[in-house]
Parts: sequence; structure tokens; C-alpha cells
Amino acid sequence: MSSILFALLAGLLMSIQGVFNTRVMDSSSIWTANSWVFFLLPLGSIGVWFFAGQENLLSVFNVSNKLYLFGGVIGAFITFTVIQGISGLGPAYATMLILLAQIVVSYLIEVFGLFGTEKIGFEWIKLIGVALMVAGIIVFNK
Repeated sequence: MSSILFALLAGLLMSIQGVFNTRVMDSSSIWTANSWVFFLLPLGSIGVWFFAGQENLLSVFNVSNKLYLFGGVIGAFITFTVIQGISGLGPAYATMLILLAQIVVSYLIEVFGLFGTEKIGFEWIKLIGVALMVAGIIVFNK
């Protein structure tokens, strides 16, 4: 149950963050806004770690595949694309497309067992679910 609440909270926070970042870009530029977001990110994370963390801060380098350490670089491009999407489409439509892409790519990652995830079998019913999402997006925007 707590995992469901955390997932819902993540969606809530991501929606608010996307709008906040877009508003910051309105008074500067996209890469200035992106830089500010990623300047504050380590400050916030280290602050929380200082009070709640028990592990060594450098333990991240024990990861099996060092490629995974580049998640922050991907994060910079996520922030860039979210800002661009929201500024061009508005928060609701952009978020629907972002969620659609997340679901499709996440499912493919699981189906093919990529990046150390457990491989699962392909199910046609999930493809029908994606088609229903696309239909929902079309209906929402009419």
C-alpha cells in the first residue's frame, strides 16, 4: 500500500515540478532553469542524507554497471524535455504524453529484461491498455 502512495506522490510532485521549472524558464532560459534545478538537487539530497542517511555517501560507486551512474545526466535532459513539453502543450497534455511514453518504455524494459530488471513475458492485454490510454488522450483533448 505504501508503494502505491509513493507512486501517486511521485506523480503529484513531478507535475508540480514540471510547472515550477517551466515558470523559472519564463524569466531566464531553459538551460539556466535546468542548471538551477540540478544545482539545488544535490543540496537537497545531501541535506536529507545528512539527517536520514546511514550509508557511506560514496557507496553509489559500488554499483555493478558504472553506466547507471549517469542517471543524473539523463535527469538533465528529462527536465529539459518536460519544460519544453509543458511550455508548448500545457501541463495536462504534456503529462499525458509523458506518462504514455513512460509506460511503453518501462514495459519494454521489463519484457526484454533490460538494465538488470526481471524479464517478464509479453501480454497482449497490456497492448490493449496502451491503446486505451491513447484513446483517452484523444478524447481528453477533444
